Amino acid sequence: MNFWQTLPKPFFVLAPLADVTDAAFRRVIAKYSKPRGPAVMFTEFVSADGLVLAPEEGKKKLLADLMYTEAERPIVAQFFTGRPEMMEKAAARAVELGFDGVDINMGCPDKSIEKQKAGAAMIKNPPLAKEIIAAAKQGAGGLPVSVKTRLGYHKDELENWLPVLLETDLAAITIHVRTRKEMSLVPARWERVQRAVEIRNDIAPHTLILGNGDVQDIADAQTKVSESGADGAMLGRAVFGTPWLFSNSHELENRLDSAVLRKILSILVEHTQLFEELLPHKSFAVMKKHYKAYVKDFDGAAELRGRLMEAPDAEAIAKIVEKFCANL
Repeated sequence: MNFWQTLPKPFFVLAPLADVTDAAFRRVIAKYSKPRGPAVMFTEFVSADGLVLAPEEGKKKLLADLMYTEAERPIVAQFFTGRPEMMEKAAARAVELGFDGVDINMGCPDKSIEKQKAGAAMIKNPPLAKEIIAAAKQGAGGLPVSVKTRLGYHKDELENWLPVLLETDLAAITIHVRTRKEMSLVPARWERVQRAVEIRNDIAPHTLILGNGDVQDIADAQTKVSESGADGAMLGRAVFGTPWLFSNSHELENRLDSAVLRKILSILVEHTQLFEELLPHKSFAVMKKHYKAYVKDFDGAAELRGRLMEAPDAEAIAKIVEKFCANL
């Protein structure tokens, strides 16, 4: 079943971010973004090659990236590879694991990914991109297949690149409206989402178009979607430090309120404990980027943040937060 077609429009989804939207953070987002929550959640991107070829210990780590709870549905597994046979097997594994859809990463600018002819390198190789999509569909059976990509590689190639994807009958396409060369160094060009919608309407009206890039919050997402005509928007960096983002609630905005701050810091501790429990194989340093986002805009934030950055584990984090809150 294609769940994408059942989503009320406009809809807002959680971006797949490596070492950010892991099983622990998605679980926290699902809990604190109720009752709305993200319309769709994506896993971190996972190597299809590793999922198929890695030794058992390596596969175990990759499968941890594919952990999810029922509260996260609809949940989509995102894979990258430059080898169609690996994509087919990874998509089939997603079916076995009970995912609601399969997404293909065709936008990641990481050089190690591109060396595998995957990620943003796909933009330079449309024939291979089509093979990868066909393989994903073969492996996914009836699950919907989608793609996340960019405007182009060295330059804006939307007019040529998007039709290639649309011709493959995808359920949805998310466009990060920058090129690979631009990374995130220039403002996202949301006017190009409007053009993407026009191209979609001519070639494959049933394929959904999502815009991505510089979306600040749900209100901003609503504005950008309304102006561009997109079906939805994907939010990534905006969720740092605000796992309640998709609830569109302003309840936890004022960090100068001691009760609000206590709640935010309790969520930080809960997030940390889940990370340690669910992902023991990952470096605890991964959590530091979250601490920078949670701990800001209040008196004593810099000092508290500094202590959290030095903490070695969840127990130490809890003690530091408890001591700080005792003096609020």
